[in-house]
Amino acid sequence: MRLAYDRGNLEIRMPSKLHELMNRLLERIVVTLTEEFDLMVLPFGSTRFNRENFNQGVEPDSCFYIANADRVDMESRDPPEDIPPDLVIEVDITRSSSVRPNIYKSMQVPEIWRYDRQGFTILQLQNGEYVESEYSLAFDTVSSQIIAEFVEWGTRSRNQNAIVKALRDRIRSAPSSHANERLCLM
Repeated sequence: MRLAYDRGNLEIRMPSKLHELMNRLLERIVVTLTEEFDLMVLPFGSTRFNRENFNQGVEPDSCFYIANADRVDMESRDPPEDIPPDLVIEVDITRSSSVRPNIYKSMQVPEIWRYDRQGFTILQLQNGEYVESEYSLAFDTVSSQIIAEFVEWGTRSRNQNAIVKALRDRIRSAPSSHANERLCLM
């Protein structure tokens, strides 16, 4: 069960089989990318973030500290209140989440990876609103098109290991990028 609360609106979601399959695949993709690009990562899963001063709370499907992993206090029992996750994953299979984007905006979460029945999108916080983006902030050389391709494969596959292996192979076979070029992983 996942909860979200935004100024009097309570949302309760019960994850389905497809929801969990897609969430776990997206988690594995994030972890694979951090490994292949030699980035720090702290996966916080569906940790509850409470914003009492805003009368809000949310349990993302999955979330990660990547760029800010070194700023997280490992001694604290609670998630950081002043540092939002760098990346949140939201999977909306049965219905769209209505309160979660507002909570993430108030938390200043810079990037959301969203999967729904229409497919995969990357949303980035720009000027206080989430807008669809072609490339990830957390992995600036990775396009949404590439992630979408592996996610679509995941809707048909019984073997996520094969998907992750193919992603690794694609990253490793891609030509090296220069400082200002995007790696398309084609």
